[in-house]
Amino acid sequence: MACRIDHITITSPSLEAGSKLVLERLGVMPQAGGEHPRMGTHNMLLRLGNAMFLEVIAVNPAAVKPQRPRWFELDKQPASGPGLACWVARTDDIRKSLSGTTEPLGIIEPMTRGPLEWLITIPEDGSLPLSGTAPALIEWHTKSHPALFLEDRGCRLIALELMHPEPDRLSTLLSGLSIAEPGVSLTVTRSDVASLLAAIHTPSGPCTIGDRT
Repeated sequence: MACRIDHITITSPSLEAGSKLVLERLGVMPQAGGEHPRMGTHNMLLRLGNAMFLEVIAVNPAAVKPQRPRWFELDKQPASGPGLACWVARTDDIRKSLSGTTEPLGIIEPMTRGPLEWLITIPEDGSLPLSGTAPALIEWHTKSHPALFLEDRGCRLIALELMHPEPDRLSTLLSGLSIAEPGVSLTVTRSDVASLLAAIHTPSGPCTIGDRT
């Protein structure tokens, strides 16, 4: 079963700091998203297509702290600031997709944001598989993809480069998930430090946004 690139995620100490990074790098400001009650987080979003978006996510200071580690390592958010931390791949059958993976991506958890509902893989300790280069898997339980409800500000994902000290492990994982995204170049390269780099077409031309390194 083929998976698709669903969204890329910027973790941040605050929504303000993450949105400022997006504005500086891409020249556009993400719009308000909502709250994730089970994780004590909230987000802002930028549409990257009819079924793809960029997410800025941070701990919600007004929310009750969950009894488990928050997702995307947000409990360990460093003081160095926001950065592109991970990405999420969409599947129509999350259990089937997860059953064939070569790396532990976590357990399947039900999540909500306002009226939206979905299933997503989250490691029990809140860590990022392969330091964020391996995707979380998501199965939306919505009639239409949430990106369709966002303002279209002329941004589209062009390429996503995944860098890791053990690129063969990552390549094997992605091959098993049959990641296929028309119009987007998805590459795996070797690097001493795991990181992600996204190339995005914007109204001002092509721009890039990467992690903290």
